[in-house]
Amino acid sequence: MKKRFFNLQLFDTDAQIIDRSGAEALIPEDRAKEIIQGAIEQSAVLSVGRRLADMTTAQNKLPVLDSLPIAYFVNGDTGAKKTTKQAWDKKVIYAEEIAVIVPIPEAVLDDADYDIWGEVKPRVQEAFGKVIDAAILFGDGKPTNWRDGLVPSAKTAGASVVMGNDLFTDLLGEGGVISKVEESGFFVNGHVADISLRAKLRGLKDQNDRPLFLNSMQQSGNYSLDGSAIYFPRNGAFDKTEAMLISGDFSQLVYSIRKDITFKLFTEGVVQNTDGTIAYNLMQNDMVALRAVMRLGWEIPNPINSLEQDKTKRFPFAVLAPATTGTTLTVTSAAGTNSGDTKITVSPALSDGNSYKYKTGPSVTKPAIGAICKSGYTAWDGSADIAAKTGDKIVIVEVDSTSKCEKTGDATVTAKA
Repeated sequence: MKKRFFNLQLFDTDAQIIDRSGAEALIPEDRAKEIIQGAIEQSAVLSVGRRLADMTTAQNKLPVLDSLPIAYFVNGDTGAKKTTKQAWDKKVIYAEEIAVIVPIPEAVLDDADYDIWGEVKPRVQEAFGKVIDAAILFGDGKPTNWRDGLVPSAKTAGASVVMGNDLFTDLLGEGGVISKVEESGFFVNGHVADISLRAKLRGLKDQNDRPLFLNSMQQSGNYSLDGSAIYFPRNGAFDKTEAMLISGDFSQLVYSIRKDITFKLFTEGVVQNTDGTIAYNLMQNDMVALRAVMRLGWEIPNPINSLEQDKTKRFPFAVLAPATTGTTLTVTSAAGTNSGDTKITVSPALSDGNSYKYKTGPSVTKPAIGAICKSGYTAWDGSADIAAKTGDKIVIVEVDSTSKCEKTGDATVTAKA
């Protein structure tokens, strides 16, 4: 199997070293030294997800329940007992490698009476956590073998709510984030959110202007929703332009480690740049290098259940998407030319390369920005009358070439009698 190296942002260019200027905070001066390190943030995913047994091979197959058995009543004493079946599907966890090499001159080590490696190691672990979270949660920089990120998958399944003016309803109300998970047959047991959501929660008030998330200004806030704690990662991987909150059954986010993070110190060898040229010869340059390596993979089993048996709609997570600007269509409906038809007008005009789709019914809802709009939608040329029923809702979606929603709007139908 070909190994894949993640592109850690801390070390994503040509070979770099910790030189004397980079370690100056660790070299003693006349004044008393003090090292100020921020709290080391590890991976949010690995903290709240469910760890499986370590992988012994590059692939790990999970048996996942794919169809349910069906029970029948037997008609009378001589009624025939029907047969049924229960089937399993297999999902595969692919172990992919993350590695980084940190070179440092021996002279810097000699000049510093502080444990430089003790400072470097946890920062490398933090870098690992950041790239893991970005790949699993949002699909950023993910290996080809890995599944789509959690947030894009939730939006594709329709499990997304765009933040509006009523945050309480968006989170806890009917049609809110938590109810999206429950509609798929799962219970929410955790949340991961951008740190900016804390201020929005603190600002929630009831009709009497009493805060909902704070008992007093002196006591620390209890950041939980529906009895489950909210985790606020600070490793820089959470993309608040894609999601403000991820809620779900985190026992369904499983990962397995092929090799835990291991460190090895080298005193000889060469370090190459990305173009293959030699950057450092450890022996000639009197340097040492720290190499950190780990391999892991992840999946979302998403087994079938009695409440939602359609796996394209069933998903154990839901997303609170940020309010977006420039993504709203103004839709109006008027009586069409023929009986039962409506004339739809939309503004602003269609963007180059995009197209319209629509769906109509008594209780249709707008998709999240970024959701894939295929199932249940009908293509529309932007001018033809549409068959619809007066009083129903109609949703118009502007999609790109991949059917991804870029703009959307809705209206109450007025059709010709």
